[in-house]
Amino acid sequence: MKKKILFVVTSHDKKGSTGEDTGYYLGEVSHPWEVLHKAGYEIDFVSPKGGTPPVDGFDLKDPVNKEFWENKEYKNKIDHSMTPSQVNPKDYSTVFYAGGHGAMWDFADNKELADIASKIYENGGIVAGVCHGPAGLVNIKLNNGKYLVDGKKINAFTNEEESEVKLTNVVPFLLEDKLKERGAKFEKSGLWQNHVVADQRVITGQNPQSAKSVGEAILKELHNK
Repeated sequence: MKKKILFVVTSHDKKGSTGEDTGYYLGEVSHPWEVLHKAGYEIDFVSPKGGTPPVDGFDLKDPVNKEFWENKEYKNKIDHSMTPSQVNPKDYSTVFYAGGHGAMWDFADNKELADIASKIYENGGIVAGVCHGPAGLVNIKLNNGKYLVDGKKINAFTNEEESEVKLTNVVPFLLEDKLKERGAKFEKSGLWQNHVVADQRVITGQNPQSAKSVGEAILKELHNK
């Protein structure tokens, strides 16, 4: 029996005071899901508030998005996401934080989620994230009192990409800067380039273009364990 994989998605549906909608970015769920689901892993979903999380980047012309959205079992699962208190970290080999701008508002300061992730990691599991998902990594602390990202190569949505989408002054903090503050060795490529880094069971990707590659890197790490 393979241990399950926990996907974390945002419950936050607005970009600051702009009134613009946001949520989890569909492709950043569907592309890693496809890789891991096909490899025989069961995936569960958790969000800060539980229930049906808001979705962004809703593009069913992407065949992988369409496959996920039309999979009755998984559509039902994500629409009934667990609350953090319903999660038993022992059930999971991996926790993966999906992006979407909403993550910038409700991932970093969620102590319950950080606690789940630190337990999975301390148990020998994998912590992963893509795009804005690594906002969930910034306040994870380990038993030794250090931040999870301290001294590790980490990647996430970059300052340049935030500037390009004109949300530098809207997001509550800049993800690249915050990860560096926490001691991360931040790596990046140019705008919208696929960039994934794996370091000591922490796997991170830069942007939506990196989502499938993050799934593949998680799978590789699971096979190595």
